[in-house]
Amino acid sequence: MPDRKELTRQRNEGEGNRTAAREYNEAQQRFIRSGQVDQKAREAQHDLEKDLIRRELEHAEAVGRRHAADEDPEVRRSYKKH
Repeated sequence: MPDRKELTRQRNEGEGNRTAAREYNEAQQRFIRSGQVDQKAREAQHDLEKDLIRRELEHAEAVGRRHAADEDPEVRRSYKKH
């Protein structure tokens, strides 16, 4: 015979699934007790900064490529035959 937890998982609890909410809350509490919160926060901050820098560099590259396709406005060319 399946245990209570297995029966609860099989039953459709509809919107606001209490079993899923309880399991999520328990997992969050285990994570907090693991002592990894500060480390994971630092890692997330580093990843965000790295992603921001990457996006800024990609934007700068795109701008540079657009300008590279244009003619230099300081260069004056004369195609007349002398």
